[in-house]
Amino acid sequence: MPDHIVTRFAPSPTGFLHIGGARTALFNWLYARGRGGKMLLRIEDTDRERSTQAAIDAILDGLSWLGIDWDGETIYQFARSARHREVAEQLLAGGKAYYCYASPDDLADMREAARREGKSKLYNGLWRDRDPKEAPPGIKPVIRFKAPLAGETAIDDQVQGRVTWLNENLDDLVILRSDGTPTYNLAVVVDDHDMGVTHVIRGDDHLTNAARQTQIYQALGWPVPNMAHIPLIHAPDGSKMSKRHGALGVDAYRAMGYLPAAMRNYLVRLGWSHGDQEIFSTEELIAAFDLPQIGRSPARFDMAKLDNLNGHYIRGSSDADLLAAVKRVLPHVANGTELAAKLTPDLEAKLLAAMPSLKERAKTLVELIDAAKFLYAGRPLVLDDRAAALLSTEARGLMGKLQSRLAAVEPWSAAATEAAVRTFAETEGVKLGAVAQPLRAALTGRTTSPGIFEVLAVLGKSESLARLGDQAG
Repeated sequence: MPDHIVTRFAPSPTGFLHIGGARTALFNWLYARGRGGKMLLRIEDTDRERSTQAAIDAILDGLSWLGIDWDGETIYQFARSARHREVAEQLLAGGKAYYCYASPDDLADMREAARREGKSKLYNGLWRDRDPKEAPPGIKPVIRFKAPLAGETAIDDQVQGRVTWLNENLDDLVILRSDGTPTYNLAVVVDDHDMGVTHVIRGDDHLTNAARQTQIYQALGWPVPNMAHIPLIHAPDGSKMSKRHGALGVDAYRAMGYLPAAMRNYLVRLGWSHGDQEIFSTEELIAAFDLPQIGRSPARFDMAKLDNLNGHYIRGSSDADLLAAVKRVLPHVANGTELAAKLTPDLEAKLLAAMPSLKERAKTLVELIDAAKFLYAGRPLVLDDRAAALLSTEARGLMGKLQSRLAAVEPWSAAATEAAVRTFAETEGVKLGAVAQPLRAALTGRTTSPGIFEVLAVLGKSESLARLGDQAG
């Protein structure tokens, strides 16, 4: 293993940071951090038509939200085009590449011939050994890599094991287009070499690229990095991921109310295992993560499992940390606008007081904010259908009597209000539920909430009595 580990995450900014990309970034980050190494970030923006600043911003924002940092400045691949051209010229000068003047028609004929003969090699080497003086007029040449014709190319992959390709099946790929722009495989090799990358950890959809890139490294006399190709993430039924299954941008998971720590824990367990352990602190992940423990089969994404894990993290968070998480997420969640507009120090104090009860039921921050709505709802409360059904004429009459009984409670606390409500139920000759259920409906507008006596305590005496008055018969 090299003295100093350098990994890299190299997304293309043609869309959001999707869940597979986030896991790749996390694996690179954990591997480097656990070994005192560096993780670099390279934005592969050579596709000028599809690369956008909005996508770059979404990638940087998604990584930051997940708590994945990187070392040094962000590197932009397009800005290094001159260096890529320089290396293409170097290969040309060394006889490891050549000018190809094949026309579009020539290439179409080659593809057709390859199809007829059942060959995977599409380019037939037409210009490999020809003199450029024979070039037809008006054709701007590309530069092709002179791939070895015999033998095999192999990598010892830290996830896939030894992978080999017969060189006779790999054609001479274009490394510089006719307009002078580099192709992906050349740019990646040059950048990884110049950045000192020691470990390339990426999705196994890049496995064929590994063969091409290894050949370029060898032609240049450069050391080939260690490689680890991770199986992709599939839907729960084993099919390819779609948006329906959770193939969304990381920003969508923030908007659904997941905690970054839960998301990291969930992502790392998609394909990687460490004994039977399911829950990891970040420190434990950094200490335990290694590449050979990544399975070779595609991982299956399971939203129910993510929900349960997120619920675990919510319950395990301190009330103050959870309040801070709620405040951070308000601009990003659909139900955050109303709370954000009303968030006074007094309401923050109420949220903090209610947090022990709120966090017991919520699996996401969106659910938690929704469950806390009774704290900041305007008067008179809008009752949901089930709450309205509970507040019958008879129940409203009870609420009127209860209001005057509670008005005498001093000091106001969960214990004191509970004692008063229980005594009231006995006096009226009804079960506690016949009082507590309409009381909950009157105070929260719903039939589910934290414990009703905690609700009374958190709302405070004047607000509780006012809400009861609104619904009393």
